[in-house]
Amino acid sequence: MFGGTFDPVHNAHLRVALDIVEAGALEQLHLVPCHVPPHRGDPEVTAAQRLAMLELAARGELRFRVDDRELRRDGPSYTVDTLQTLRRDFPGDHLCLLLGSDSFVSLPRWDRWQELAVYAHIVVMQRPDHPLKLSGPLTDWLHGRETADWAALRDEPAGRVLFQDVTPMAVSATDIRARLAAGRSGRYLLPDAVWDYIRDNTLYGAGGYAG
Repeated sequence: MFGGTFDPVHNAHLRVALDIVEAGALEQLHLVPCHVPPHRGDPEVTAAQRLAMLELAARGELRFRVDDRELRRDGPSYTVDTLQTLRRDFPGDHLCLLLGSDSFVSLPRWDRWQELAVYAHIVVMQRPDHPLKLSGPLTDWLHGRETADWAALRDEPAGRVLFQDVTPMAVSATDIRARLAAGRSGRYLLPDAVWDYIRDNTLYGAGGYAG
């Protein structure tokens, strides 16, 4: 599972997702757009529009599956609740939760964060040039869970934490939204189909942009 607001989905999201699929030889990766983010403001576009962009972005990669389960649930989109539903749907599978390094460091602020490993392994996507500095309760919780071997994630259905280097790409949805609001192009930061959708639907202030 790789969750996020995807506001909008961009090339860095897709590249790191593919890095993890290839590194772990994963059969399927669920891209799960968040409905009501607990730790940030509301997305700038509707849930239906974010879902449509994600479906366009994932088209052509058979190992990506767009999963709208959080959009169908009322209230804040707590990851632990989403993992519970995934575990019910895939009771015999080995599940992995993909987190960026910033999200992993902030885990102690998440709802019932210590339960996450009950339902899935955690794979932390990190840039090779940005080593993590951990301290406090997260360090204590990590003790005995960390592994560098993908095979260890196949020995148990959940509970391990693996740190995986991914392709460093300095692309963010925040920057893209700012660019578009300023009348600049989003081309080559987004999949072409997503960029076309944004222009056609005049999202993020990009109305009328021809480039």
